[in-house]
Amino acid sequence: MGMSTTRRTEEEIQGFQATPELAASLQKVLVDLIELHLQGKQAHWNVVGTNFRDLHLQLDELVDFARVSSDTIAERMRALDAVPDGRSDTVVAGTTLPQFPAYEVSTHEAVDLIVSRIYATVDTIRKVHDAVDAEDPSTADILHELIDGLEKQAWLIKSENRKV
Repeated sequence: MGMSTTRRTEEEIQGFQATPELAASLQKVLVDLIELHLQGKQAHWNVVGTNFRDLHLQLDELVDFARVSSDTIAERMRALDAVPDGRSDTVVAGTTLPQFPAYEVSTHEAVDLIVSRIYATVDTIRKVHDAVDAEDPSTADILHELIDGLEKQAWLIKSENRKV
């Protein structure tokens, strides 16, 4: 048997590709996850007060989750032939998260600041979800995992301030 000389068409080797709308939706999620990672680290470095150590460590768990999640989204974009943009100026211009304070924050204040930013990130994911799901249910499954993970992080962190 000889080698096949049949060449594949461009469409046959391309696979599914993100539309500009899908790429834009994922880009919104990406910049919020990157910003959440950075703000979580800012809080981690500058938190002070009661239960410092516990919150300090919990913030690192959030930072790790946000960092891994941003990589997951960026790599999904690449798998769909979209180009992720995680440059600092792009993140600043596109994030929905408010700026984090540049000073020391009490554990109580840090909890509130970070939880509100987690929920802002979740809100971005929820806003793009239906459009993403309509175009690519596989990518929507990734978004579901991110929502679940972020909401768990919010619960773990906000429980620090909860009064019973």
